[in-house]
Amino acid sequence: MKLVQTQIGRRAFIKNTSLASGGLVLGFSILNSCKPKDIETMAVKEMPNEWFEINAYLKIGDNGLVTIMSPNPEFGQGVITSMPMIVADELDIAWENVLVEQANLNAEDYGWQFTGGSQGIRRRWQGLRMAGATARQMLKEAAAESWKVPVSEITTSEGILLHENSGNSAGYGEMASLAAQREVPEEVPLKEVKDFTIIGTPKKDVEARKVVTGKPLFGVDYQFKGALVAMATHPPAFGLKLKSYDDSAVRNMPGIVDVFPIKSLEEGATRGYFDTTAFTDLVVVVGKTTWEVMNARKQLRVSWEPIADHKLTIDRFGNQMEIDVPKGLENTDQHYAQMNEMASMPGTIARKDGDPEKAFKNAAKVIERSYSCPFLAHNCMEPMNFFANVTEEKALLAGPLQAPALAEATVAARLGIPIENIEVELTRMGGGFGRRAYGHYAVEAAVISKQLKAPVKLVYDREDDMTFGIYRPSYHATYRAALDENNNLVAFHVKAGGVPETPLFANRFPAGAVDNYLAEQWEINSNITIGAFRAPRSNFMAGVEQAFLDEVAELAGKDPIDFRLELLKKAKDNPVGENNDYDPVRYAGVLELVREKSNWDNSPANANRGVAAYFCHNSYAAHVLDVIMENGQPKVEKVVCALDCGIVVNPDAAANMAEGAIVDGIGNAMYGTLSFTDGKPDQTNFDRYRIIRHAEAPKEIEVHFVKNEIDPTGLGEPPFPPVPGALANALYKATGRRLYHQPFINDRPPLVG
Repeated sequence: MKLVQTQIGRRAFIKNTSLASGGLVLGFSILNSCKPKDIETMAVKEMPNEWFEINAYLKIGDNGLVTIMSPNPEFGQGVITSMPMIVADELDIAWENVLVEQANLNAEDYGWQFTGGSQGIRRRWQGLRMAGATARQMLKEAAAESWKVPVSEITTSEGILLHENSGNSAGYGEMASLAAQREVPEEVPLKEVKDFTIIGTPKKDVEARKVVTGKPLFGVDYQFKGALVAMATHPPAFGLKLKSYDDSAVRNMPGIVDVFPIKSLEEGATRGYFDTTAFTDLVVVVGKTTWEVMNARKQLRVSWEPIADHKLTIDRFGNQMEIDVPKGLENTDQHYAQMNEMASMPGTIARKDGDPEKAFKNAAKVIERSYSCPFLAHNCMEPMNFFANVTEEKALLAGPLQAPALAEATVAARLGIPIENIEVELTRMGGGFGRRAYGHYAVEAAVISKQLKAPVKLVYDREDDMTFGIYRPSYHATYRAALDENNNLVAFHVKAGGVPETPLFANRFPAGAVDNYLAEQWEINSNITIGAFRAPRSNFMAGVEQAFLDEVAELAGKDPIDFRLELLKKAKDNPVGENNDYDPVRYAGVLELVREKSNWDNSPANANRGVAAYFCHNSYAAHVLDVIMENGQPKVEKVVCALDCGIVVNPDAAANMAEGAIVDGIGNAMYGTLSFTDGKPDQTNFDRYRIIRHAEAPKEIEVHFVKNEIDPTGLGEPPFPPVPGALANALYKATGRRLYHQPFINDRPPLVG
């Protein structure tokens, strides 16, 4: 049994233990007290007569019903279910007696409320367990005091306290008042993994019924009496800014209230790291309904002018940095020409092991390949939107955000309102993928509301969203590998860069597995704004690395999985260097599992199979992907996925995330592209921006998890990056041609001649 010290950070998360109406709510910084909610799906208990609160964590009703707040924003990954599952398991309450609420932003109570980087469960695992375990221990101590028996003899099961020798028993609701009067214990025992009853069992999303029945959960659903609707017009191209506008045809249109310019971020102001936006000077149309505003905005006449070269000061979580923003209207052809030029020149060395130059010179075989990918738009199902009601002294904000604390800080600085006077309500997000970590739209809504002196909902349409920026960058990578006369890999060289950042991870596999290794990087500056896209940088590097390794394995005459396992054995038994950021045993584990589950060694005769594996966000993923040919066109028939993400809290949600990542990965690699002509995005809606269709998704996806007792690691992102590599390798088997440039559907020559 593991004991954890509740005094670690105790003053930050145990708020107080005063008695409140005879019930119990323990105050932890990770959760907050909640309000009674709709329990239409609850069958076991009615709502209690009273909810009893101490502070910010766990609320127990007089009938034993428990409400748990989920601290992190939810956008479909399932934390609103899995986080309360962790608390409930350590509390030892029956899951059917748990109500779940989405917490609003409250840094004092919850700490860092961020959804992204596949860090949600990983970072909150210990604290959530401690929260439930501490509550259970205090309930046990209360029962022991009441029954005059040793606390060590009290057991719990699904919300019931029991002393077997005396026959005494009580529900949690009966002991909540007495428990609330106790001191928080210095340390509490946590369950052994084998004793989990909720963690590791499949649970349906607590909001699933509301989602499918159209209940108001999302930002676009948010209602506020008297709220107006706003839409903004931004420059049509990166490299332009607002010059002037004519609203004479707009002001008298039906339902229109006002038209005015705003500056979402002041010139010269230091930006937060996530205050990414190319367009800060906007023209806003405000009206009574979305339809009226959309129609009026079309009549707005706006003139634009070129930007000049300028600098921006960025505060990267306490570290000041200055970036250059170039003038000019950029083009995709220009980007690729620049990337090819940079790839031909020496880059900045990020890592060097051994003597790669000598090894390449003396090699028996050398192979070199180059890869590229375009910009991508996130394309959340729900375009950006936000509500704001700003007065002279305070602000109420509400909407879908991945990083609400960062948006709150920027709003406070922009409006000059103390941050403690800003309230942020979190709605469910209709997709995130990194896009909603950049809260410029929340700032815009707040600035609009302040100028209007009225509540307002800012709404983006699809074209606004797709052309505003925050894209996945365009990348390029060149790989070289050298084999000796025995077909052993003796040297490896990767040079990677992009517009405007490098995707290189210098210390990832096969670093550490090759005696002579060189990693170089470069960057090309741009005025096109970028941001985190599901599995940043890994979403390109994993696919191209794994496609290249397949070619190297073929050149060496080795099975692709055997070849990778051979390198991983070297990294385990005789690693090169000291900064390798992966565990070769866990890495090999997913390859071995996917080999077994896909029946790799005895695959069907008609299977055109590709394999890929990758480490990112603290987890390991491997895929085997089968492509068949139908009417001369390739189609993904089946994908087998193996994942090592530590303990799986909710297998249903975990499998759903992996399945979604696989479909997303196939769609983006096969079809996704965002190009530019004179700074203007060529694709502004789904009529030109190609995404995967239902008929193009795999017919079957199997997801398998490595079973271990490692604390949970990342899951939302790790299944995504290997997919393009497995797809490229399978397409080679199906068509006889290697593909080097995404999207594959545009790679030349055509997929089918």
